[in-house]
Amino acid sequence: MRWELPTLFKFGDIREGLALREAVDSSSPRSMKEMWLITIGHGLTHWYPATFYLLLPIIGKELGLSYTETGMIITFQYLASTIANVPGGMLVDTIGKKGLLMALSLFWVGIPYLFMNFTTTYWMLLLCVTLVGIGNNLWHPTAIPTLAQRYPERRGFVLSVHGMAANVGDALAPLAIGALLAVFTWRQIVVINIVPGITMALLIVILLRNLQSGSRKNQEAAGEEKEGQTLKEYVSGLKGLFRNRSLALISTSSAFRSMTQNALLTFLPLYLAHELNYPPLWVGAGLFLLQMGGFIAAPISGHLSDKWGRKKVLTASMAMTAVILILMTAMGKSPLFIGLIAVLGFFMYAVRPVIQAWLMESSPKHMAGTSVGILFGMQSVGQSISPLLGGMISDKYGLFAAFYFVAGTIVIANLLIVFMPRQERSLDGNESISA
Repeated sequence: MRWELPTLFKFGDIREGLALREAVDSSSPRSMKEMWLITIGHGLTHWYPATFYLLLPIIGKELGLSYTETGMIITFQYLASTIANVPGGMLVDTIGKKGLLMALSLFWVGIPYLFMNFTTTYWMLLLCVTLVGIGNNLWHPTAIPTLAQRYPERRGFVLSVHGMAANVGDALAPLAIGALLAVFTWRQIVVINIVPGITMALLIVILLRNLQSGSRKNQEAAGEEKEGQTLKEYVSGLKGLFRNRSLALISTSSAFRSMTQNALLTFLPLYLAHELNYPPLWVGAGLFLLQMGGFIAAPISGHLSDKWGRKKVLTASMAMTAVILILMTAMGKSPLFIGLIAVLGFFMYAVRPVIQAWLMESSPKHMAGTSVGILFGMQSVGQSISPLLGGMISDKYGLFAAFYFVAGTIVIANLLIVFMPRQERSLDGNESISA
């Protein structure tokens, strides 16, 4: 009697299996390589500004700066970001070359910190932070559309992981730099600090040099779609963006939320150092608590917004941010003030990936870079204004008064979200889950 093995697979089954694999490839573990590389790079783009926030009280003291002048440093950085964001988005949409542009952003944001080592005047310092502002905001118009389009089924989650890297960079930098300040001067630290950015830039150039923004399934169906578009196509798409009500409301709300975030990042370390007399290591620990709250919140808010809708998660998070800020102003110099920092970080940073996911759903795919450029350009406007206004308020009424100003900005941001449509389709026909 002849024995035969059961025929588990036929040639038709194999073909079907390969087709199925291609269909799910964009969400398979192997295809997540790009997400993790981009995520690590994003963490470094936040590492550098977080480093500077901790060094700011020391630099300000060395140069004899007032709170207004200290706030002006951050204002200059974000004014440069405002100018750079929209052209950066245009560059992404017209030229493509996503991997190269992300590597350029990392390189550009790190090198100006090397130049800070040689600064002896206030104006030289302003020039350095201006260069940082230009380089740092080339990242987002490139990375966010790339992730959103490569992983469309898990957009909120993937962007929340990308956002978690920002919190990791923002959290670890103050701790690391606070510890290094016990051994090195701030000038030595800014020189050492360029190494991780340049290393990651080289890795991105090598591993992501041929990166496309669409999902693998869509690329294969379209025969590997071309990167970029003609000037005529771009101008036509730009006209459509100007008529996009959702883009306007999301960007304006995010600008006010960014005022909240940047004023807090500027004046919280000043308050901890000057009013509570904390040494640099403990100031870094306070900022670490703020960012770790955001690290925990990002995947939760991203997942819940995919499930329940963007609007519900945004309004709840912003409302709680305002409540926590008001509680902090009531606590004053109480130990509870420190405990509330982590809670504040949880709700304040929960908003970030949700806004980005909502924007991608409300924008046409071929204009995604410009849409993100507009979003971050508006955010940079808010980020440039709030440190200056907070500094003026602090010089006149005391440093703690800045926290009342911060609470007001997040309330305005939340009110703008109320006017968002409950549900609409983007110009590409992608349905938003904003309800």
